[in-house]
Amino acid sequence: LDHDTTGMLLMSDDGPFIHAQSSPKRHIPKIYVATTAEPVTTELVAQLLAGVQLHDEPAPLSAVTCRQLGTHSLEIVLEQGKYHQVKRMLAAAENHCTALHRSAIGSLTLEALGLEEGEWCYLDAAQLSLLVPASIE
Repeated sequence: LDHDTTGMLLMSDDGPFIHAQSSPKRHIPKIYVATTAEPVTTELVAQLLAGVQLHDEPAPLSAVTCRQLGTHSLEIVLEQGKYHQVKRMLAAAENHCTALHRSAIGSLTLEALGLEEGEWCYLDAAQLSLLVPASIE
């Protein structure tokens, strides 16, 4: 996560596990809640779903799902992990991300873990199973 982004962060010394979590080939969803400077419109949501062109990417990047949460907030689900991807996608769609929070990786949510900002925990086998794709178990 960027220094100004809050939310779920996985730490491990298991290289294959971390690679599986970050590889777009594994299609592991990362769920973000973004607060925007300009109002969220149906056009913005449609544009993020259709794909936006970033200057250093060969093809447009799109959200797996995207939905408006409030006047200035949306939930966006990505399966890639490009540098500053949510912020850059919003900028390419002529908006600006003022706050960003990753609420889930795979099926594991911060809410289910009951963690507050700055807290951490070890994951048990059941929690890990929500993260690990069947192909690497």
